[in-house]
Amino acid sequence: MDGPQMLSTIVERVGTPRRVDVDIVVPVYNEQEQLSASVITLTNYLSRTRHEEFPYTWNIVVADNASTDATWPIAAQLASQYPDLVRAVKIAAKGRGRALKLAWGESEAKVVAYMDADLSTDIRSTNALIWALLRGGADVATGCRLCDESEVTRSLKREVISQTYNALLRSLLGAAFRDAQCGFKAMTASAARHLLPYIQDDEWFFDTEMLLLAQATNMRIYEFPVHWVEDAGTTVNIPDTIAKDLAGMWRMSRTLKLMRRRQTNRMESLRGAYSQHGISGGAANSDDAGKPENSQGHPASASSPTKPSAL
Repeated sequence: MDGPQMLSTIVERVGTPRRVDVDIVVPVYNEQEQLSASVITLTNYLSRTRHEEFPYTWNIVVADNASTDATWPIAAQLASQYPDLVRAVKIAAKGRGRALKLAWGESEAKVVAYMDADLSTDIRSTNALIWALLRGGADVATGCRLCDESEVTRSLKREVISQTYNALLRSLLGAAFRDAQCGFKAMTASAARHLLPYIQDDEWFFDTEMLLLAQATNMRIYEFPVHWVEDAGTTVNIPDTIAKDLAGMWRMSRTLKLMRRRQTNRMESLRGAYSQHGISGGAANSDDAGKPENSQGHPASASSPTKPSAL
């Protein structure tokens, strides 16, 4: 195996996917200092709460994307130490989006989720993240740091950048969600199967692209307030991330326009077919007429997420 094929492949693993309610992926790059403590904190929390009001089965998946420090040996050790709770996968190339595509793509869980290794988002919000999906109330769930009820501690610079970025998404791309990049998200297995093949970004824009495609295909997005504390030791390259985010927004503006154009063309064809048969009103003028079609050719309902067939 070589070249691009290796970059999009899991090259080493400890443990195999299991049929659980949720796989919680922790994507990591050079996180040797905090990985062990974060995973143990998360396993202890989930173990304590599994028999409370909303029990569910779970697996933590540490997804190491090309770390150059001791992150992978630590991840492998955790998976060996807690074989029923933790597994680990190693990916040959950097990129949070790439790590999530690969880890989620092989999952056998009903719900796939992820959270940042620094646990910046309070893990007490995990039940809210998961149960909205397991109960069938949404297709995608995401924490929101910009909700009025959220409690957020971060630098003024990052606050301004986040507010500006999300305002651009709303004004230029019509985003209905408020916070695209909170590292605390989940999807149903069905939503993941539909969306992952179409998400092009392998890095930080992955989250934004996922939410935009979910919205464009009428998936139900549950956004909820969180308690979030900035990690002072973050290694995110802010200027580079901003440049790539802007490029991603430009690409998605064209993608969304193409999806709308194709949807309009399908609706015009549908109206033409009804007219030829002397039918007026009906499905061509119903509330469902503007929705993407599902795999059977019928308008998608709120409980039936559809793949972005217009791409």
